[in-house]
Amino acid sequence: MESILSCIYVFIGCFAFCFVSNLRGKMMILAPLGGSMGWLVYLLCGNLNNPIFQSFVATLIISLYSEVIARIQKVPVTACLLISILPLVPGGGLYYTMEYCIRGNIPMFIEKAGYTFGTAGALALGILIVSSAVRLWYSVRYFAAKPFRKTP
Repeated sequence: MESILSCIYVFIGCFAFCFVSNLRGKMMILAPLGGSMGWLVYLLCGNLNNPIFQSFVATLIISLYSEVIARIQKVPVTACLLISILPLVPGGGLYYTMEYCIRGNIPMFIEKAGYTFGTAGALALGILIVSSAVRLWYSVRYFAAKPFRKTP
């Protein structure tokens, strides 16, 4: 029940962020739905006890969802991805990293910095893998459909 409520809260937060990003129409529902779906995947991977890997798996799902929705709705992928990835961004980790740095608590600074940059790297890597795979898929499909011509 608690995880369902948190997914609803994520949907509401992402929906509110749609106004900042000037999304319109169906994308105001589809983009936050991707964020809720990604958060659900993040929570379902919770028994792995590795928040960086949880973020990576959730980002793979969100990126794939964003690619599909962008093709169906004929909008840029970033329009959906920006909203959907929002719940996974380690904003709190970055805040505490800077707080520990300013206070001079070096061991906690290093620990939080590792977590924050690891999570950010997992997000970037997940987006990169899915984006590259989709691009490779379309280029292979394009060249497979193109007839082979011999040059004289």
